[in-house]
Amino acid sequence: MLSANVLADSNSTKEESPWLITPLISSEPKLGSSVGAMGGYLHQFDEKSPTSMFIVMGTYSTTDSFVSGLFGRTYFDEDRQRLMLGIVKGKINNEYNDFLGSGYPVDTTDDLYGTFARYNYRLFKDWFFGGQAVSTNYSISGNDWMSDKILNFIGLNGFKSNGLGLVIERDTKDNQNSPSSGSTLLINNIAYREGLGGDENFDVYALQYRTYIEHYKEYVLALRADGRWTVDAPSGAYSSIDLRGYTRGQYLARHATTIEVEERIRISKRWGASVSTGTACLYGGDKSCSDEENWFPAVSAGLNYMLKVEEKMVIRADIAAGKSGNYGFYLQFGRPF
Repeated sequence: MLSANVLADSNSTKEESPWLITPLISSEPKLGSSVGAMGGYLHQFDEKSPTSMFIVMGTYSTTDSFVSGLFGRTYFDEDRQRLMLGIVKGKINNEYNDFLGSGYPVDTTDDLYGTFARYNYRLFKDWFFGGQAVSTNYSISGNDWMSDKILNFIGLNGFKSNGLGLVIERDTKDNQNSPSSGSTLLINNIAYREGLGGDENFDVYALQYRTYIEHYKEYVLALRADGRWTVDAPSGAYSSIDLRGYTRGQYLARHATTIEVEERIRISKRWGASVSTGTACLYGGDKSCSDEENWFPAVSAGLNYMLKVEEKMVIRADIAAGKSGNYGFYLQFGRPF
């Protein structure tokens, strides 16, 4: 594993470096194989606030795709205030043998540029309230005549819009990077409006719940339940599958619900392993969760290495599989949830 800490003595009392560097690798049927890197800087604004993190990343794939981004996750004012910021830019070439279940092979190019910001303020105990803003310019085009016709027929051409929303969060996790106890509940919405400078009017609502249970020999059982619902959204803004083993955007519907459980096994001070299973349902319009075709199960297993012991930051290698020949290999920074 490449990292700023890989040559450090795990028993050393030397203060950990605030810098981190890690490779990013993935391989999956639709996007090919990609390789890249992420660099970050850690800073704690005060003793009561969790450590903040500032990241730059970039990847390039065998399908001539690239994604780059800048991200910041900050905690300050004795953890009474939290701010997240990000910018992402990408060009993604996809090769689908069965696009959205149509039975047709489709080659697409997705051009993406987006910015986001989220601010939360602790009002009382573990409850935070705040707002968020998103600006998205997302376009999809076919790479050949037939692909273009299919995309136009189903109306999947991306969207350009800006949105604002509210955020409610309850956070009792004992650590922001690798929790072993506690839970988090996040409820938010984004109202995309032409009056904010976009081309579309629609709404997105989301709910996320995670809980962490420590048990035998510092093992951790992590569970999550997510929901995403859209109202009057263009097909380019529909919900997709958020599970390892599937390519985001390959399957779409107005709404999505996901449930996943992961067992995190401690092997040594720095090394660990994980196994997980989950499933997602895409529904809305003519799709229903009563139809098994709209359910997408997945399983995964992997190893992880703790880059920063004090901060409990990990790099993980996972292999995952879903239905219909979907699979993926990932070497990424951080826990999946």
